[in-house]
Amino acid sequence: MPTNKQYIQDLYSLNKQALLLEEMEHYASLHSVPIIERDGVELLKQLIRLHKPNQILEIGTAIGYSAIQMASANCETQITSIEIDEERFHIASKNVEKVDMTDRIHLILEDANQYLNQLKDEQFDFVFVDAAKGQYQSYIEKVIPFLKTGSLIVIDNVLFKGYVSKEVQDDRKRLMKLGEKIDRFNQWLIKHPELDTTVVETGDGVAIALKR
Repeated sequence: MPTNKQYIQDLYSLNKQALLLEEMEHYASLHSVPIIERDGVELLKQLIRLHKPNQILEIGTAIGYSAIQMASANCETQITSIEIDEERFHIASKNVEKVDMTDRIHLILEDANQYLNQLKDEQFDFVFVDAAKGQYQSYIEKVIPFLKTGSLIVIDNVLFKGYVSKEVQDDRKRLMKLGEKIDRFNQWLIKHPELDTTVVETGDGVAIALKR
């Protein structure tokens, strides 16, 4: 059982974390850093509370926003988070230090595909993907062998602001093509023989895949 002193320290930690998360949201908005939307992160946290994963792999750290949110949802969880952008990696490292989570959130500065290619006997029971959207299929293909039966994969931005369903159409060809690529990925994911997948219209679209 926690002591009164530990209880008070935990309360202060929660306040510090809430303030930092607000600052991170503001920073992301000002600097166009893609982070998961608020309703999406609430779904992500609830899945972690229910699933109680021991080892989470996050592909796409950005500034550490989702990693800190996931760690706050389950105090027993260990998170390995991969980021390719050096500037964002250093910002994330500082943010993780500010909430005293360096013992639970392990940041790696590397291309996610290269990191996944180097895996040997690691095991994860939860994966969160929020990185280069054109690489989603590659990430999933490479991570599946390292997932236990019953593991969850959560993927953000699978509706991509309406470009996937073509609810939004404009003359920005790059976004239209990316929407088409994500659509092909979604169809591949739904049909994958090792996964049971649900797509929910939360945030920017979230896919939840269960490893059979």
